[in-house]
Amino acid sequence: MNPNPLLKKLGFSDTDRLVIIHTDDIGMCHASVQAFKDLWEFGTITSGAVMVPCSWFPATAEMCRANPEMDMGVHATLNAEWESYRWSPLSTRDQASGLIDADGYFHQWHEAVYQNAKPEAVAVEVNAQVERALASGIDVTHVDSHMGTIMNQKFIQSYLQAALSRVLPNMLPRIGAMGLEMMGITAEESQTYVPIMAQLESQGIPMLDGLFSMPLEHGDDHIGLAKKMLSEVPVGITHFILHPSIDTPELRAICPDWRARVANYNAFMSIELKDFIKNSDFKLIGYRQIRNAMRNG
Repeated sequence: MNPNPLLKKLGFSDTDRLVIIHTDDIGMCHASVQAFKDLWEFGTITSGAVMVPCSWFPATAEMCRANPEMDMGVHATLNAEWESYRWSPLSTRDQASGLIDADGYFHQWHEAVYQNAKPEAVAVEVNAQVERALASGIDVTHVDSHMGTIMNQKFIQSYLQAALSRVLPNMLPRIGAMGLEMMGITAEESQTYVPIMAQLESQGIPMLDGLFSMPLEHGDDHIGLAKKMLSEVPVGITHFILHPSIDTPELRAICPDWRARVANYNAFMSIELKDFIKNSDFKLIGYRQIRNAMRNG
């Protein structure tokens, strides 16, 4: 790939490696909110994204109002994946929207969203989520995607519009970005995105060179895994995802993968990993820097 033009816009060279260490699912449960606060204060994360339809969103907004320097985006949410804990759209209770299942919650999985949700209803919902975050006093820095659901071809225009209409960056991989498959986009499907992504980049829309994610399958040696993955980030800008939570009864009741979420948290709360990050040759940034560069032209 050609050098990412955003590097120079941010004041870096074409060969620099920049990493956004990003926490997903903030507000999904209390454990995620406390984890974000701890990690932000510890200094090993640079950004996060809140799930506005979830029960602990108000606590997240309160935390951000009290700490306006926090870098918090909106985790555009169209599905509710857990068995015993669910959430619903902000914008509608109408079954005809295709956003909700027979019980009135978001569909659990991507496929049901793709098969049922009307694109116009998705547009209304994602805009409602961004507006709720802004109205709650969060200085929203970006819009990204819960489980990649809104990146589907049927909905991606809504994803882009919700951010760009407010001069916010999206989490958007360049074609050829390392880890593109993490978004659920196959090599074959990626070809359909080429014209869209090329046009966006030509317009100066910020895009990413790497997408990395800490594992949710197990809780073993997350410090070692984080070191290895961070060592492998490419030249350019990488969105590095973790799902940290403190260990609570609520978390254990909700998430079968709670051990991995706690391991994510413990790894990034370790002095060992903090020192590794400090002494590495990549540079940490947040989405606020990217947003401000967009707004400054």
